[in-house]
Amino acid sequence: MTRILVTGGAGFIGSAVVRQLLAETDAFVVNVDKLTYAANLSSLPEAEGNPRYAFEKVDICDAAELRRVFDAHQPDAVMHLAAESHVDRSIDGPGEFIQTNVVGTFRLLEAARGYWSALPDDRKKAFRFHHISTDEVFGTLGDDGFFTETTAYSPNSPYSASKASSDHLVRAWHETYGLPVVLTNCSNNYGPYHFPEKLIPLMILKGLAGEKLPVYGKGDNIRDWLYVEDHARALRLVLEKGKVGESYNIGGHNERTNLEVVRAICAHLDEMDPAGAPHDRLISFVTDRPGHDKRYAIDAGKIERELGWTPQETFESGLRKTVAWYLENREWWQAILNGSYQGERLGLKEEGAAQ
Repeated sequence: MTRILVTGGAGFIGSAVVRQLLAETDAFVVNVDKLTYAANLSSLPEAEGNPRYAFEKVDICDAAELRRVFDAHQPDAVMHLAAESHVDRSIDGPGEFIQTNVVGTFRLLEAARGYWSALPDDRKKAFRFHHISTDEVFGTLGDDGFFTETTAYSPNSPYSASKASSDHLVRAWHETYGLPVVLTNCSNNYGPYHFPEKLIPLMILKGLAGEKLPVYGKGDNIRDWLYVEDHARALRLVLEKGKVGESYNIGGHNERTNLEVVRAICAHLDEMDPAGAPHDRLISFVTDRPGHDKRYAIDAGKIERELGWTPQETFESGLRKTVAWYLENREWWQAILNGSYQGERLGLKEEGAAQ
């Protein structure tokens, strides 16, 4: 039985990976998560009591604990998703991003290298370290063109700089020590179980509450949207069939301006929550994010050509599923809003701006 260690398995993308691994494979899953503010074990309903699941509350910056986890669970592969991921938070407090995304990745690489080096030859050859990253490491695009696997790195925020650093560490550990790695860089994810500080879930919940829907600047920043379940399927495929030392871009082929996204959410809310219609009356424009990248777009041709992956959801179908999920799972997000995060604006601390 394959044993897969997933870091950040209680986070948004990590929990989608864990849910799929438990539901669709025979793998034994070890979920390593520090349980920071955005992690939520209730995002893993299939895990409770599952004999193929183990949870370790461990900070990836803790080298001794990581060694213990590797020794105890003897994984055949690592899927590294643990990260601080919100650009606005990185503007307010970059230190946490450097610590988790850079130092944490270094600690994890060293723990994996020590463990992998001692494996018997057959298991050593089969072992994989899959590092999951973002397209934001490439910086910003103009009106045309796409990010490819050979695009030069040009990060513009503390978050993207920390992820770029982690990508470089992973590649160096492969080139220097021979650690068998694969890397992926994805576009913006959305879908169920998404912590409501990010654009789509935040707009859904504010729309349901009848609150203003704050759109940065003119709302003309463009992102390529990827449904999280499609992303999780791609990650599993890269782990299984990706070529060691290679990177793969994963995108949804769904470019939309932020304003188009918010208006699409409003249209779904009008249908599913008619008492609050028309929801687009709530749209308001607020001060833009500092250093806000203009456009991201992924060329996902390599993973399609070499591994046969394409997204199953269009943006329209995925967004409809997402809005419906938040309406049907109020207990999940109400528990979050009753805690420390209340949907406030982040990333403009010095101006005291609030959403």
